Amino acid sequence: MSLFFFALVVVCAAAFAFLNGFRDASSSVALAVRTRSLTPTVAVLLAGLFNFVGAGLSAAWAMEISRTWVVLPAGGNGLTILIAGLLSAVLWGIYTWWRGIPSSSTHALVGGLAGAGVASVAVGGHPVAGVDQSLLVQVVLPLLLSPVIAFAGAYLLVWPATWAARYTPPSVVNSRSRRAQAVAAGAVAFGHGLQDGQRTSAVLILAMVAAGLPDGGSIPVWVALLTAGMLTAGTLAGGWRISYTIGYRLVRVDPLRGFIAQLFSSAILLVGAIGLHWPVSTTHTVTSAALGAGANQSYTATNRRLVLRILAFWGLTPVATAASAFVLELALSPLAGL
Repeated sequence: MSLFFFALVVVCAAAFAFLNGFRDASSSVALAVRTRSLTPTVAVLLAGLFNFVGAGLSAAWAMEISRTWVVLPAGGNGLTILIAGLLSAVLWGIYTWWRGIPSSSTHALVGGLAGAGVASVAVGGHPVAGVDQSLLVQVVLPLLLSPVIAFAGAYLLVWPATWAARYTPPSVVNSRSRRAQAVAAGAVAFGHGLQDGQRTSAVLILAMVAAGLPDGGSIPVWVALLTAGMLTAGTLAGGWRISYTIGYRLVRVDPLRGFIAQLFSSAILLVGAIGLHWPVSTTHTVTSAALGAGANQSYTATNRRLVLRILAFWGLTPVATAASAFVLELALSPLAGL
């Protein structure tokens, strides 16, 4: 039975990685397409390439994350918790994509694991160790800090950028900014691969440990390839509903401000993944940076009602996935012998 549950975890993790790439393609390409720095086809291909590279390299940190993130119960109990958490995150991701709302897959997954862990205890199973710290470090702190830093940083960077370009003709500024934004879009996609690839690979390692399968002390090649492949496949499929929200409905930016937003977003993602080993939401970072750069203009460029709706969804994400995972774990627990 443990092998059957392990296979289900692999399927759910693959679906989670695909949906992650499908929804978060907007983080890399929305602003570049909006400012006509890249065509939609070229933008998606660029994002897919750098997502694959980033996700492949992220495997080096996935083993450490799986050991310090959460500790699952052994056997079917731990595997059903993963299944419930992944399924709740996938269902919430589909719903938010349908609504065209950018939201964090990481927050959805951690909320789902927390809800499934509570349900496991409620039916007499074992708890998920470390989930309280994981909620603090991976949900509460990034939810509060990374959007604020991204918004403030992009807002402030507009001033030196516009000052430096004050004597340059607008057509020249736009042309140079579009070329630079194409590079920044690739950097955001690379950072997204580094950040989100770690999560899926860590889930698969946790599943192997719970199922009693040896990992050899290092990340298995099939885990890295499955994660990178599904994340890239989802990116190439392209979730244009969310791209349209960020690029056209949420805020209006010129090429210079679009470049600033993506440049600062990529810096936060790379520092978080490589320097601090801190999980950062690509969606929250890019959306907030776009809002920050767009807010520093002489006219109103943001859709405030939509901003409030997105913020409400960000706060609701871990709560909704925890509730749905709680129900799913209650349904799965009899199969695990609880």
